[in-house]
Amino acid sequence: MGNLISMRQMKVHQRGVVKKINASGEMGRRLREMGIVPGVVITIQGRAPLKDPVAIKVRDTVLTLRNNEADYILVETE
Repeated sequence: MGNLISMRQMKVHQRGVVKKINASGEMGRRLREMGIVPGVVITIQGRAPLKDPVAIKVRDTVLTLRNNEADYILVETE
């Protein structure tokens, strides 16, 4: 079993499995619609020069999230 951290703390090119999403309401719905659900594997593709937003790969799609959104996503890393 790996470490459980927020997505915001992940490094570029690091992979992990989404374990829990602490967002509810509109934000929780948006994250689920983008495919960020428990059990999905994500990879950090890159970060903007000021570290916000973050680009992540979910399945075969690259998405961008702001850091305040990434704080709600708990990921198990290797």
